[in-house]
Amino acid sequence: PVHVPGSANAKRQMSYRLFATEALTSPSIASVVPSSRELARAMLPARELRQARFVVELGPGTGAITRELLRVLPSNASLAAFEINARFCNFLRGNLNDDRLVLFNASAEAVGPTLRELDWQRVDAVVSSLGLSVMEDRMRRAILRGLVPFLDEKSLFTQYYYLSSRLADDLYRRWKPGWVSVPRLLEEYFQRIESKIIFRNVPPAVVFLCRK
Repeated sequence: PVHVPGSANAKRQMSYRLFATEALTSPSIASVVPSSRELARAMLPARELRQARFVVELGPGTGAITRELLRVLPSNASLAAFEINARFCNFLRGNLNDDRLVLFNASAEAVGPTLRELDWQRVDAVVSSLGLSVMEDRMRRAILRGLVPFLDEKSLFTQYYYLSSRLADDLYRRWKPGWVSVPRLLEEYFQRIESKIIFRNVPPAVVFLCRK
């Protein structure tokens, strides 16, 4: 089980403060508060994850979705999480104690080589909180190309997209000819995509559940 020292309320407040501080200095973080529980649960279909063995999380931040993942995943699962922000990594290491979690202080671009080093043959699910709408196109395509070899028709890739990110997509289309919006980008890599809007989040978000 996940063990987090200290009271849940104190830990939650610490998480919010850290997340807000980092969001104010990093353009890649599109919100000043962590994901809501409603968003986290929409990202994690329990029926499928209860059978998952190998799961990847991209951009766990302060662990709002990570905690839900560890609550749902079976005891024999492995969770590889990639977080580029060193302060977020230190927070996660100090507040999440679970043998199933392997945390990498690395860019999500490292996911392909890292999974090969771990000798993972396939991945059951990928949960992404990356700000794809504000990433360079080269980077987001490198991440998706790195993941594709580990996904099959049964694998699930989930990604959320703030409704306000549509503005970023529109701006990029004006500044960068050929820019592809996040929904269109996902359609290039996945054949089956479902979406749902989560209004109980700051800001409201769309969750995409994608399969090859």
